[in-house]
Amino acid sequence: MSTFLIVIIALALVFDYINGFHDAANSIATVVSTKVLTPFQAVLWAALFNFVAYFIFKDHGVANTIAKTVKSDFITLEVIFSGLIAAIIWNLFTWWQGIPSSSSHTLIGGFAGAGIAHSGSFDSVNSGPVIQIASFIFLAPLIGMIMAFVISLWFIYSFRKGWGPKIFSTLVIICVIVFLWFMLEKDPAKLKSHYDNYILKVIFHSQNFKWILMSLIIVVIAVFSLYLSSLNSHRANAWFKRLQLVSSAIFSIGHGGNDAQKVMGIIMAALIAHDPIKYSLNHMVGWVPFACYTAIALGTMSGGWKIVKTMGTRITKVTPFEGVAAETAGALTLFITESLKIPVSTTHTITGAIMGVGATKRLSAVRWGVTVNLIWAWILTIPVSGLLAAGVYYVVHLFT
Repeated sequence: MSTFLIVIIALALVFDYINGFHDAANSIATVVSTKVLTPFQAVLWAALFNFVAYFIFKDHGVANTIAKTVKSDFITLEVIFSGLIAAIIWNLFTWWQGIPSSSSHTLIGGFAGAGIAHSGSFDSVNSGPVIQIASFIFLAPLIGMIMAFVISLWFIYSFRKGWGPKIFSTLVIICVIVFLWFMLEKDPAKLKSHYDNYILKVIFHSQNFKWILMSLIIVVIAVFSLYLSSLNSHRANAWFKRLQLVSSAIFSIGHGGNDAQKVMGIIMAALIAHDPIKYSLNHMVGWVPFACYTAIALGTMSGGWKIVKTMGTRITKVTPFEGVAAETAGALTLFITESLKIPVSTTHTITGAIMGVGATKRLSAVRWGVTVNLIWAWILTIPVSGLLAAGVYYVVHLFT
């Protein structure tokens, strides 16, 4: 490996670490603001499950999408270096200002901006992936918001006495089981696994395992909902606090799986630019996922206290009941988009989910002024990162 390539890999892992502490608030804001865990306990909990994602997300679809943001003919080590420097600068600036911007989008914007500066044309960017990624600036929080709103209403409905809520939750369980049966890959020829047992191959096939996990989340909610009407408010709140440990862990898995893959894509793009004969996007180098998941987990352990305040208290006041709804909705959104190989912002997703639970109380419970400011930060992230990267590229180009 050349020295420049080693520097780029090191910078990518530094960005991954910064991504961890910048986005730690996504995983821990609600669980800290509801006092289910102390800040120190929460970051350890989130970091652990960030790394657990290493054992779940094995197809690396998001990593491939990120690596294809810029057309391969225009990917050079200088382009990747410039994109990473710009992404690190923007991430540190928004962290210092307490703005929960997207680490994903700043990386994408930086990569694309450097590619455009290198080629002198927008033709260097693959418009398909970029349009898809940009559209989810709005779609990810919207999906998270709708899911959180629905889950919150489901919990509220389940508090009612009578058979109606129980019948509804039972029907949900049946529908999820039927849906899962049709979604599982059962063709022996397509099941890639190190297990010899057919049943274990079906269960632990990468895509199957994610569908199973998502289905299990919904079934747990449905089973819990069957008993909500028999609990008084004190006992229900105690149970929601316990469930929030589970929901925050699941969201942290989704966060790790989604965000670590983006850096994996950048590192693979650098390796391919260095030696296109030896490396390919079809074969992920073994040490890359381990290094990326480790870096993001260590970053999460460092925390991001400035952003926790914005996420956990300024958007809307969050209770354990609402924390479970928001984190569950955020986790499901991340798992679904990862299965579709779409890179999304965990920041946008959980922000939308928090707004969704706030809206179930009344629309005025959401501080829309804070939300509008966040949306402006989200919109500006890609173009500002792109401009920064272009500037860095021109400086680098003077010395190369």
